[in-house]
Amino acid sequence: MQTTQYLAEILKELSRSIPLINDEEAEKLLNGILESKKVFVAGAGRSGLMAKSFAMRMMHMGIDSYVIGETVTPTFEKDDILIIGSGSGETKSLVSMAEKAKSIGGKIAAVTIYPNSTIGQLADFTIQLPGSPKDQSEGNYKTIQPMGSLFEQTLLLFFDAIILRFMEKKGLDTNKMYGRHANLE
Repeated sequence: MQTTQYLAEILKELSRSIPLINDEEAEKLLNGILESKKVFVAGAGRSGLMAKSFAMRMMHMGIDSYVIGETVTPTFEKDDILIIGSGSGETKSLVSMAEKAKSIGGKIAAVTIYPNSTIGQLADFTIQLPGSPKDQSEGNYKTIQPMGSLFEQTLLLFFDAIILRFMEKKGLDTNKMYGRHANLE
């Protein structure tokens, strides 16, 4: 198969994912962000990269958003929300973060394939995304892509859709957001 044929297959897989995402769950995440003082994101590996891109876009919208583990990340407090992107919902370091956030009294949102996972159970609300776990012998969702690629791509696009919904609710446009874009590069 040619590269562009693979790309077409990936886009088909992503298109089949859309109707499997619950809009009510997505709206809970959006409202959780709106009600929070600060927003923290976490994820491991490629899911962590998707979370970082989400934090960047939230910053462009004027939201105090941070990536757990960065040197400039402030203290997590009870009026804050932690958004964890984890396909399995079982990554030990992320479970530990969720437990700590819970003990502080902040909100936790889990974006995961498995809402009944450890992180999903610790979360105040979960958003279930379709996808296949890294070990595809365990999952029901079939994909031509390796490991967790479909989940990670869906996570990025889901976060981008949340940004668009936020922009709609707050009357923001790309020009207003561009004013917060890095300018020393």
